[in-house]
Amino acid sequence: MPMSWFLLSLALGRSPVVVSLERLVEPQDTARCSVGLSCHLWDGDVLCLPGSLESAPGPVLVPTSLQTELVLRCPQETDCALCVRVVVHLAVHGGWEEPEEGERSDSELQEARNASLLAQVVLSFQAYPTTRCALLEVQVPAVLVQPGQSVGSAVFDCFEAGLGAQVRIWSYTQPRYQKELNLTQQLPDCRGLEVRDSIQSCWALPWLNVSADGDNVRLVLDVSEEQDFGLLLYWDQVQGPLKSWKYKNLTGPQTITLNHTDLFPCLCIQVWPLEPDSVRTSFCPFREDPRAHRNLWHTARLKVPSSGIWQLDAPCSLLAKVALCWQMPHEFQSVRGHPNLCVQVSSWEKVQFQECLWADSLGPFNNDMLLVEMRTDLNDTSVCALESSGCIALPSNTSTRAAHLGEQLLQDFRTHQCVQLWKDDNLGALWACPMDKYIHKRWVLVWLVCLLLVAALFFFLLLKKGRVKAAPRARTALLLHSADGAGYEHLVGALASALSQLPLRVAVDLWSRRELSAHGALAWFHGQRRRTLQEDGVVVLLFSPAAVAQCQQWLQHQTVEPGPHDALASWLSCVLPDFLQGRAAGRYVGVYFDGLLHPDAVPAAFRAAPLFSLPSQLPAFLDVLQGGCGPLPGRPADRAGRVAQALQSALDSCTLQSGTPGCGEAWNPGPHPAPK
Repeated sequence: MPMSWFLLSLALGRSPVVVSLERLVEPQDTARCSVGLSCHLWDGDVLCLPGSLESAPGPVLVPTSLQTELVLRCPQETDCALCVRVVVHLAVHGGWEEPEEGERSDSELQEARNASLLAQVVLSFQAYPTTRCALLEVQVPAVLVQPGQSVGSAVFDCFEAGLGAQVRIWSYTQPRYQKELNLTQQLPDCRGLEVRDSIQSCWALPWLNVSADGDNVRLVLDVSEEQDFGLLLYWDQVQGPLKSWKYKNLTGPQTITLNHTDLFPCLCIQVWPLEPDSVRTSFCPFREDPRAHRNLWHTARLKVPSSGIWQLDAPCSLLAKVALCWQMPHEFQSVRGHPNLCVQVSSWEKVQFQECLWADSLGPFNNDMLLVEMRTDLNDTSVCALESSGCIALPSNTSTRAAHLGEQLLQDFRTHQCVQLWKDDNLGALWACPMDKYIHKRWVLVWLVCLLLVAALFFFLLLKKGRVKAAPRARTALLLHSADGAGYEHLVGALASALSQLPLRVAVDLWSRRELSAHGALAWFHGQRRRTLQEDGVVVLLFSPAAVAQCQQWLQHQTVEPGPHDALASWLSCVLPDFLQGRAAGRYVGVYFDGLLHPDAVPAAFRAAPLFSLPSQLPAFLDVLQGGCGPLPGRPADRAGRVAQALQSALDSCTLQSGTPGCGEAWNPGPHPAPK
């Protein structure tokens, strides 16, 4: 079960509700405090420099929470501007420490304790493209100075902001005695009727409606005839500045069409009249759009810039959980690279993608055992071994492999023969312990007996025939297909069974359902692909009409629906990078069945591999499968003929029974043949 490690993004604050807004007539900023406190607002803005944290010399006044309220600043009745009022709640932090001998006299200490507290509170305000910092001096009488107690609040009027803007507010003291408070809010735009009636610039502002146009989206701008206005499409980030995407000067009215692949949750639209000092209105209509979230995950990329650091690149900020996994996910922080370690990124209780980041650089999976060292309350440690059934305490009386080798593993751990992957002084550590030596010890006698038998057999053949022709090693062929129904699965099974009669080792998910269910489709396909290519085998992609349709969806950044197509989505994520990065030649072969698909329907992205129609092009297909392993032994024509006959029979039966060219659910096959 995956455990959360860290969040890669922060959530936005709640947007305020537009209610009856108070009107301010003062053109200048003002400040006031609650009863018992005194406030003074410095003239003009100050530099926004929080500085580093400092230790408090005694009791100090610090902000504890922020609140905001929307008001209107109205020099005239119908000429108002939207303004953000900030309320800072304050409390006393820390207390007086008893002085060491010779530091202060009792009278000086008593005088300091009877003095009032004076704090300089900074309010920092950011709303693109404006940044301001105001400074309030707040004084608290000595009678209210009680450590840990709230003393009241200060009110600042106010920060002017554009309609529809996203504002960020920070508060801290100078010097800074604690981490600054922060607050993010989305302000209303001219669509709030009360705001629209009070702000002149809203009367002629362009209005925007979003509507669907098939797979695309239409932006309908309700702008009067011949009115010039600006349109900006940008990506709004939780952290960092806005990222502009498209900018245009247009004349109304206008309808703009966006491709569905351009939609992201942070895609926003800003419109404004091309007039001096005009108000800009911003819209972010795709924050909850499922298509936008799917596009975001399709474009996200996981990188490892350096050891122990993970970087998730995406057009928008993401709220996600990242976990390291050892064949299964567990929570780690900074770790040492190991080929068995993978990284999963999940969101909404769903694993979005998994990368085994060290596998290419450090080699294939190792036969190592992961030991988890855990700290206890008594400054002692306990050790368990991670297996598919959980973490098995060592030593243990269970029947698992780790329990059987418990004493040896503990001895390796204590004598530092295991490799440390991660350590935390408070939690514990992770260790990878090699298992090859135990397997070698167990099987050494068996191997000796086998070697003697092989040597005797070899000597016997030499005596009998005088020479021996070394049989070529069977090449591995991994078959990948879509789940098009029982009839098509029977056709795939017939191909796999026929190929297994040749000197080929055939792997297909139909024969490994228990292993597929235990490890998951993604892990199974990833491991089979890696093993096949490392052994100079070939991966066979079987294209059907349904598979082609889902491949096109995947390539166009649409989601592949869950359910029966999970297998196709899994192997697509494994093989597609090889085609996109030019590594498919000599490693992949494409196949479709006669009469079920036209060759032009296969996506262009997969044309880097040779494509064959079966059974009509079977001899050429078998030559490619055989690769550099030499010709087929015996009579190749007879073997190819048997394969073609088995395929044609399964294809005819499939089409006849289902009544459709796709070989759908109408077919009810018998048991799948097992590979030889």
